[in-house]
Amino acid sequence: MSTLVFDAARCVRTVTKFSACDQCVTICPVQTMTIAENGLPAFVPADCVDCGGCVGVCPSEALSLKRFDATEFFFFFAESGEELISCRKNVPCLAALSVEHLIALALVKEEPPPVCDTGHCHTCPWKEPLFGQILQNIEEANYILQAIESGKRVEAREVAFEEEGLEEGVDPHDRRAFLERLSLKGAVQAKKAFDEAVEGAEQSVREHGVDLAAVAKIRQKELPDKRKILFVALKRAPRPSVYHTIAEEDVSFASQKFIDDNCTMCQMCYRICPTGALSSDAKNSKIYFDAMMCIKCRACHDTCEPDALHLQPTFELKEFFEPTQRLLASFKVVRCDECGVHFPSVRGERTCPRCAVEEEEALELWGLEENDEGVVVFKEGQEVELAEWRKDTEGFENNWEEIVKQTNEKAKENEK
Repeated sequence: MSTLVFDAARCVRTVTKFSACDQCVTICPVQTMTIAENGLPAFVPADCVDCGGCVGVCPSEALSLKRFDATEFFFFFAESGEELISCRKNVPCLAALSVEHLIALALVKEEPPPVCDTGHCHTCPWKEPLFGQILQNIEEANYILQAIESGKRVEAREVAFEEEGLEEGVDPHDRRAFLERLSLKGAVQAKKAFDEAVEGAEQSVREHGVDLAAVAKIRQKELPDKRKILFVALKRAPRPSVYHTIAEEDVSFASQKFIDDNCTMCQMCYRICPTGALSSDAKNSKIYFDAMMCIKCRACHDTCEPDALHLQPTFELKEFFEPTQRLLASFKVVRCDECGVHFPSVRGERTCPRCAVEEEEALELWGLEENDEGVVVFKEGQEVELAEWRKDTEGFENNWEEIVKQTNEKAKENEK
C-alpha cells in the first residue's frame, strides 16, 4: 500500500532528456525504483516500503509521500518543544529529511538542538543505503552550520525511541503502518486509507508520462519548498563575522558556476533550468546565474553540448545571506544577413544558427564545400560531373532567349 507520489512536472529528467540524475534509484533500499524507457523514474507500488529516502534526496521535490509532508513537519517541529526526530515517533525515516531541512531546523530551533535518533538504524532491514545517507546529511548540515558561525548543530544520538501503545505482533519497521498510525484519525481518514490501499497494492511497474498540464507547470519554474524553508531560517540567523568559502563538493544542494569560451549561446541551459537559477535578458544576449536558486540538479551541465558550463571549485557562503545574480556570459546581438532575425553573435557571425544550418545542408545537396581560404568550391570528384553537365548543356546559354520565348508562348496557350 505505497503512498509514494511522483510529480513528473517537477522531475529534472522531464525538462531535459540528457539528465543523468538517478538519486532516487541509488537511494532505494528495495531497488524498486528504476528509470523507464521514457527516461522518467518508475516503481512498483507493492514493493515500495515508504521509507522516504527518495523524497529526501530528490533535488526538485518530484517525489512525496501522501502521509508525510516534510514542510508541515518542519513548521510543527519548529513550534513544538520537542527535540527528538525519530523513525518511531514523527518521521518515516531520517533520510526523508534533506540537508536543507536539517540546517533550517537547527537554525530556528531554540535549545536544546534537534536530535536525530539513529538508535534503530543498525537493526533496520533497509539500513543500506539509507543509514549512510543519514550520516552524510547530518555531517554536511553541521559543517555548514559551523562555517556560517551559527552556533547551532544537529545531533546524532542512539536514543532508540519506542512507540507507545504498539499492539503485539505489529512490525515496528513497517513504515506504511507507522505512517498510517501517524496520520490517520477518524472515519473520514479510514475511507481515504482504503482508497490508497487499493491504489498502492498495484503489482506492476507504475510508469509516468508528461501531459499538457505538466508542461505548463514546468514553465512556471518554481523553487522547492525546502529551499524556501532554508531562506526563512537564514533570515533569522545572525550574519557571520567573516563570509567563508567552502569546497564545491561540501555543499550538495547549491552551486556557483562559470561559462568558458566554448559557449555557443544556444540558450538551452537557462531554458531547461527548473528553478530559473539560470536566466537571460529580453534580447537573449546575456546569461545570468543565481546561486541560491540553484538546486544542483546538474540538468544544465548534462544538456550543454559544447561542455561550456562548469561548477566553480568553491562556494561562497555569502550567497546564503546576500544572494546575487551574476553575469556569466554576454554576447553582441546582430541582425542575420540572410533572414533578418536578431541573434547573439558569439564569434562575429553574421548568419544566425538556423540559416547557417540551412546553408550547410544546401552546400551538401549541391556537392559544394568551403575550402581553407573561405571560397566555396566543388567537392573532390564533383569536377568530372560538372564537366559532363556542361557538355550536355552546351549551347544552352546561346539559346536562352529562344527557350524563354517558347515557354511564355506555351503559358499563354494554356491560359486560353
